[in-house]
Amino acid sequence: MDIKKIVHDWLLASNAYEIDNYLEKWHKDAVLDDPSVGQVFKGHVGIKRYFEDYFIGYKTKTRLINLEIISNSAVHLDVEFTGQFPEGKIGGVFDLIFKDGKILSAKANLV
Repeated sequence: MDIKKIVHDWLLASNAYEIDNYLEKWHKDAVLDDPSVGQVFKGHVGIKRYFEDYFIGYKTKTRLINLEIISNSAVHLDVEFTGQFPEGKIGGVFDLIFKDGKILSAKANLV
């Protein structure tokens, strides 16, 4: 499994607002926990809502600052978000766990 390629392709789909391609990167049983919005999103239905509300809705673009591979199935990302939200630009992190070449678990937060 090429974690760097998966992350790269995931960010490309996100920044292009390609919902189907974005969801394709997520495992069907994925869970995304984002304390910055106070919610946990489960499965493709929940993650689609998260993506539509917080990325498409705010025209959010994500720039990778640093990628740290923790193991053959886990990665930590430092990112920068820009978009149509009050701050205009803000730092963030993603801690991702992969299964079967897809994102199984994500912890997202703003910094």
